[in-house]
Amino acid sequence: MFGMNRRQVLKYTGAALGVSAFAKTSFATEPLKIGVVYVDTKAEIGWTKQHSLAVDALKNQFGDMVAITVIDNIFMPQDAERIFRELASGGNKLIFGTSFSHGTPMQKVAPRFPQVAFEHCSGIVHLANLGTFEAKYYEGTFVAGAAAGYMSKAGKIGFIGGFPIPDVVGMANALLLGAQSVNADATCNAIFLNSWFDPGKEKEAAKTLLSQGCDVICSTTGTATGVQVAGDSEAWSIGYASDMAKFGSGKQLTSFVFDWTSDYVGAAKAVTAGTWKPEVRWDGLAAGVVKMAPYNDGIPDDTKAKLKQLEADIGSGKVHPYTGELKDQDGNVRVAAGSVLADDGIRGINWFVKGMIGRLS
Repeated sequence: MFGMNRRQVLKYTGAALGVSAFAKTSFATEPLKIGVVYVDTKAEIGWTKQHSLAVDALKNQFGDMVAITVIDNIFMPQDAERIFRELASGGNKLIFGTSFSHGTPMQKVAPRFPQVAFEHCSGIVHLANLGTFEAKYYEGTFVAGAAAGYMSKAGKIGFIGGFPIPDVVGMANALLLGAQSVNADATCNAIFLNSWFDPGKEKEAAKTLLSQGCDVICSTTGTATGVQVAGDSEAWSIGYASDMAKFGSGKQLTSFVFDWTSDYVGAAKAVTAGTWKPEVRWDGLAAGVVKMAPYNDGIPDDTKAKLKQLEADIGSGKVHPYTGELKDQDGNVRVAAGSVLADDGIRGINWFVKGMIGRLS
């Protein structure tokens, strides 16, 4: 995608993360101008909705001390590069890109505007004025997978992803590992749409997974289609990014929800204080960037208690979803018994764990 994909995470490290010379912004004279670029249109739920909630948090906290420009539905590289350039030229001192696909355009524009702070969600390249923030999605899917493991009668879970990039592969693996933590024989069928937004293909993928005997569906796209199709078929579902319970016909087990508020507000505070620097932020349940939506009332109370304890144990570090021994689909040991897959290994993961059914294509 745009000349770089997430599998190159270990190859591309970017520039050194030094402190740039950002002047302190005085709200007494003018508001801090902030630009935010969404990859698609804000909907009732989904990826962009969660970013819009973080923008709302900025407005609520800073009021008229900030002037925020939001531009949506920017995916194509030429459009993204133009928009980022125009925002920087227009006096915005803090600019957010909200998709991995914004990476290359931001990398081209940022060096031309060294006094502007750029923040890239899902990015992997860092420059003197380009930082990144990301969520430990896999922590949420591990907990959701455990819920699936408890509630699935077939022991077969279905996973729908946009593209087979490490973030998504990591979610799929952790979903199955969570299920296997309570049912060692659980398996997971995976389908990739090769699109971030295609409700038609997502609907067909969900139907395919149901026909293959999966009785829990987790779809990690920008719509509630997977949750809806599962609910219509009286199968369990797991929501992504936002709480999608209202679309699941009462069958959503839970959602793993993203809260980017701390990233947006923290960056604005740092730019205002003149202390901003490009950071690599990767937070999960402990920081509240990943949260679990309320568990379905159909889950027994004692099981809910176990799931909530699992959330706490992952947040404290007592439990790590990628603890070995872990084997890949071909039976090769990827993580030795008692060891934990390193962060770089998780962020660059390009292999499926044993029990995943499907290919990374």
